[in-house]
Amino acid sequence: MNAAFEILISGLFSGSLYAMMAVGLALIWTTIGVFNFGQGVFATLCAYITWQLVDAAGFGLPLFVSIILALAVMAVIGWLFQLALVRPFIGQPNIVLTVVITTLAAFTILENVTLLTWGPRPKQLPPLIPGNADVLGFGIAAHQLTIIVVTPLILAAVWLFLNRTRTGLALRAVSQNEDASLLAGLNVPMMYALAFALSAVLAGLAGVFFGGLKFMSPTMGTEPLVKALVVVIFGGVANLTGPILAAYLIAFFEAVATYFIGFYWTPALLFLVLIVTLMVRPEGLLTGRSRRLT
Repeated sequence: MNAAFEILISGLFSGSLYAMMAVGLALIWTTIGVFNFGQGVFATLCAYITWQLVDAAGFGLPLFVSIILALAVMAVIGWLFQLALVRPFIGQPNIVLTVVITTLAAFTILENVTLLTWGPRPKQLPPLIPGNADVLGFGIAAHQLTIIVVTPLILAAVWLFLNRTRTGLALRAVSQNEDASLLAGLNVPMMYALAFALSAVLAGLAGVFFGGLKFMSPTMGTEPLVKALVVVIFGGVANLTGPILAAYLIAFFEAVATYFIGFYWTPALLFLVLIVTLMVRPEGLLTGRSRRLT
């Protein structure tokens, strides 16, 4: 029973982080049609900026104030990211490959900037809620429980934004038909900027959540990025439901596989599942073939 509970908590916690990273990737793909390989460094930067703001040696601000300020900074960074690395290539041949190269280059540069700025020594954020909680007679870190509960609310808020607000509906319109959106008078470049800003905020939240439980390092964004790519390939990117469901499925798969076959064999088994998925259903197991945001 204790093992089953540990697998459940591990799957829910990892699934929460994967879901936020993957939804950010899906937002950019459905809106612009490119993959942002800088998503991982967004998580790293937000975690380190939050640490700088909250640490006594830095600004010493309260944790939640620091998180809000860091997320605002990430929204600006996301906007600058698309302005410098994506927008100049929109409409150009081979834009997908070009953006892969530019965002990968930016990932490497910003990772090294993080290393030079904050050093290689591991750091950790304060937990959102300190201490432990009791769930069904089992102990769990209150930080983990908070993330497990809060993440679905955040993802629900994103869905409501996309489906119940004028700005969100405009973003969906651009993702479904860019030419018609231009004819309707929508500010398409602004929607591109919004997609990147929102994606950066979601990745930043994932980084902060991770940094409150485990030690941070300048390379901490690499693994979440890889897992998010696996998630969107497995779940598809035609809508937000596919990546969210895939994130939790893969997280539970990892938790079960790690328990039974060990930590080192789990990635190999996961990528074997990924290869089979690409062979059987390249568009993803949990979505259709269209590229639209729902």
